[in-house]
Amino acid sequence: MARARKSSRLQEYQVIGRLLPSDANPAPKLYRMRIFAPNEVVAKSRFWYFLSKLRKIKKANGEIVTLNQIHEKHPLKVKNFGIWIRYDSRSGTHNMYKEYRDMSRTDAVESMYQDMAARHRSRFRSVHILKVVEVTKTEDIRRPYIKQLLTKNLKFPLPHRNPPKKGGKVFSAQRPSTFY
Repeated sequence: MARARKSSRLQEYQVIGRLLPSDANPAPKLYRMRIFAPNEVVAKSRFWYFLSKLRKIKKANGEIVTLNQIHEKHPLKVKNFGIWIRYDSRSGTHNMYKEYRDMSRTDAVESMYQDMAARHRSRFRSVHILKVVEVTKTEDIRRPYIKQLLTKNLKFPLPHRNPPKKGGKVFSAQRPSTFY
């Protein structure tokens, strides 16, 4: 029996972790991150990677309090997303803002990773997502390739279509006209 394949490769996780409690600090501060990863193991690993860069905490002297998967509230609605990233190229580190139009945050982030791999030859490990925001107001959208999709009564004409076959003949005396 064939297994059902998930539509998205990445999932969004909320990871909350902290420094291990000690006598000097019995209630350490909690740190929360939203991580895009293929599974829980990679999400925990990315959490410790980013936390070790931000604070003087590593996996050996810390613990993960909770790990939750975040699901999309409206998965059938098309939304616009703004993504702030920092990525390492061959020449240095760059900050970037990109916009995508997709059904969910995870799909938009997946599109962003594909786009970065295609345009900049960047790998998953070299792209750090800083922030993902759903852009609700049309005047807040900056990129023209997303603005062109927001016009009212947008239509995509299909000029070159094959007409349905009439009758049972396989071969016809006249060539079919595909323009209506």
